Amino acid sequence: MAKRDYYEVLGVDRNAGQQEIKSAYRRLAIKYHPDKNAGNKVAEEKFKEAAEAYTVLSDREKRARYDRFGHAGVSPGVGGFEGFDPDIFADFSDILGDFFGFGDFFGGSRRRANQPQRGADLRYDLKINFEEAVFGVKTKIKIPRQENCKSCGGSGADRRQGLAMCPSCRGRGSVRYQQGFFTISRTCSNCRGAGQIIKNPCPECRGHGLVRRERVLEIKIPAGVDDSSRLRITGEGEGGVKGGPPGDLYVVISVNEHPFFAREANHIYCEVPINFAQAALGDEIAVPTLEGREKIKIPAGTQSETIFRLKGRGVVNLNGRAKGDQLVRVRVVTPTNLTKEQRELFKRLAAISGEAQEPRNLFEKVREALS
Repeated sequence: MAKRDYYEVLGVDRNAGQQEIKSAYRRLAIKYHPDKNAGNKVAEEKFKEAAEAYTVLSDREKRARYDRFGHAGVSPGVGGFEGFDPDIFADFSDILGDFFGFGDFFGGSRRRANQPQRGADLRYDLKINFEEAVFGVKTKIKIPRQENCKSCGGSGADRRQGLAMCPSCRGRGSVRYQQGFFTISRTCSNCRGAGQIIKNPCPECRGHGLVRRERVLEIKIPAGVDDSSRLRITGEGEGGVKGGPPGDLYVVISVNEHPFFAREANHIYCEVPINFAQAALGDEIAVPTLEGREKIKIPAGTQSETIFRLKGRGVVNLNGRAKGDQLVRVRVVTPTNLTKEQRELFKRLAAISGEAQEPRNLFEKVREALS
């Protein structure tokens, strides 16, 4: 049975951010958890399916392989992937533990709410022209994002008297109570495990720990990027929470079409017109390239659609180790609006070649051309 698309399983778009993917999985994990669906095989399979999808899409490297190669890119033995990782449930202990009552059972510990959390990744769509993609360019972009509040250092509390001990757990971050023969410890719902509460919020960020600002970045687009290329700029995403590191910025490239050149992989293509005389007698013509004009020789008897290769006039690989070619297709153009003198010359040519005096059967012409 074919596997379902992981994005379809979680019900998210292919461009969904990590927080959206995490939230989608969280909803499915609660809905289909075995503790809520005892003996329900369908729910159990959906629970495992959602867990497997989240294992791949929550990991940048696995997600990149999946986006490129599908399930084959994350099948067992590919890049170290071995199905879904049961440890992902630990990431949701604050939800699943509280919901099903096993979070800190038997003295276990749960991640506290004041633990540093990494900031969200950001995406920026950048449109560049054909030449900039081929040769690279430096450009400036403006990124609106959430940054750590400098006034409170990201804590959300006023620096002077902003924090106070949580009255519910008395600073422990957890509360204990008796259930039958067991003593159960759970995260304090009042302070969410921090042991402290914000008494006086920071006036600049109003207790959020983050403020929205616009940052101008100068980025370098390397030579050889193509349409849909992605550049990762580490640490330029949104600010982390509680002292956590910032996320990353992903710049997605969109390349404008060129009026004369076309690109396929690292090769450049173009089409150049020539007249009957050049095709029949041969000639030397100047062909535009991305680095100026270059001459090529047209041999006598050249047919329309013949392709000539200019070595090394294409696009450099992103690793800078090789360069593609430019492929020039010549097209023999039939003249129109002939002058009287030109018309006479073509008639003489037809007479000399015998075409006008002795027309042959079309079938014979085709047979001769194919022989």
